Amino acid sequence: MRLRSLLFVPGDSERKLARSAAAKADVLIFDLEDSVVAAQKEVARARVAAHLEKFTERGPTQLWVRINPVDLPEAMLDLAAVMGGRPDGIIQPKTRSPDDLIRLAHYLDAFEAQHRLGPGTTKILPVATETPEAIFSMGGFARCGSRLAGLTWGAEDLSAAVGATTNKQDDGSWSHPYQLARSLCLFAAHAAGVPAIDTLFADIRDAAGLRAACVLARRDGFGGKIAIHPDQVAVINECFTPSAEELAHARRIIALFEANPGVGTLAMDGQMLDIPHLRQARRIAAQADPPATR
Repeated sequence: MRLRSLLFVPGDSERKLARSAAAKADVLIFDLEDSVVAAQKEVARARVAAHLEKFTERGPTQLWVRINPVDLPEAMLDLAAVMGGRPDGIIQPKTRSPDDLIRLAHYLDAFEAQHRLGPGTTKILPVATETPEAIFSMGGFARCGSRLAGLTWGAEDLSAAVGATTNKQDDGSWSHPYQLARSLCLFAAHAAGVPAIDTLFADIRDAAGLRAACVLARRDGFGGKIAIHPDQVAVINECFTPSAEELAHARRIIALFEANPGVGTLAMDGQMLDIPHLRQARRIAAQADPPATR
């Protein structure tokens, strides 16, 4: 499963739904939540369901749906509308704790049985930091099972929930509370053995700023980033794809350890390498040819 670029597409816009595939994102997220006003929710459900039905054969782009929060009745209406279209996954917003994900997983069990889908094939990616209570249970996602596909984070809902006047420093970087949320998402994802996905970059005109944010996120250990405009996708894909030089270096490390089984420390190009270097090399090499989800 490749999760470099995840593009949000408003579910009530036929034009944006139709054009979304051209963006070449790894994941298209058909949104039924924050980008859709209450009066358009039913319209959005019908349009997303009809759009999913067009994809009888799936290509490399995964098709996901962001539903409404699982504690609201709209969530069940969303799932009832779209699960017949076999979405590859569900984005779960306003997650309060891993228990919300487990609850959603039970709902998906029933809908998969109803629509004769393979058990457990619909993955879940929670937005894990949008509520204050979520911050105190981030380590618990490791117990959520194989439906968990990754974790992402968000600052806008969280800052609104605590009454913050802004979530940014004067230089545009995240202020300290939101740096904490970002870091907790990163470590919680890796503790659960799934990718950490960085939050959106809001200024769709600032390609240089987006690139800098992607470079920083990848440096820190994030595997992908949310996009809110098709023009952001190419930059995100490029930044989260290992270069030819990185791949060659990683494969040399792997080959060196394979040629010296049972040895935990080796030298290459004047640098001492140990098992953490091998793990990182394997992670980079795996990004060149990720396994298919279905």
